[in-house]
Amino acid sequence: MNSYTFKVEDSPSNDDVQSLSRGLNAHALSHLPEPGFHPLGVFMRDENGTIVGGVWGYVNWNWLFVGLVWLSEDLRGGGYGRQMMERLEAAAIERGCKYSHLDTFSFQARPFYEGLGYEVFSTLDDYPEGHQRFFMKKRLV
Repeated sequence: MNSYTFKVEDSPSNDDVQSLSRGLNAHALSHLPEPGFHPLGVFMRDENGTIVGGVWGYVNWNWLFVGLVWLSEDLRGGGYGRQMMERLEAAAIERGCKYSHLDTFSFQARPFYEGLGYEVFSTLDDYPEGHQRFFMKKRLV
C-alpha cells in the first residue's frame, strides 16, 4: 500500500501549481481536442517601463476568464481601464473566445464592468462579511 503525505502550503511554488494545471489539461484532453488555461494579459506602462495598470486572465477554450484588473488610482476615470479590457477581449476573440467571465466585489468595480456589457449571473452574500461577490459574464461575439 502506498503512503502519502499532505502538506498545507500558504505559498505553493509555481512548479507545484503548474503540475496541477498539467494534470487538469491531461484529463481534459481525454474529452476535448486541446488544452485550456492559456494565460493572456495587457499591461500599461509609464515612460520608465513601470506598470501602472493591467488586466490578466486566461483563455479557457472559448471563454476568457478575467482574473486580475488593476489601474493606479491617479489614472482611474480616464478611460484606461476600458482600453485595457477592450484590448484583452479583442485578443481573446482572436484566440477563439466567444464569451468572457469575471468576478468582483461590492466595494470594487461592478458598475465599470456593467458599462462594458457584463451582467451578473450569480451573487455570494457576506463575501467578505457585509459585502457581496458578483460573478459576471459577457458575450464577446
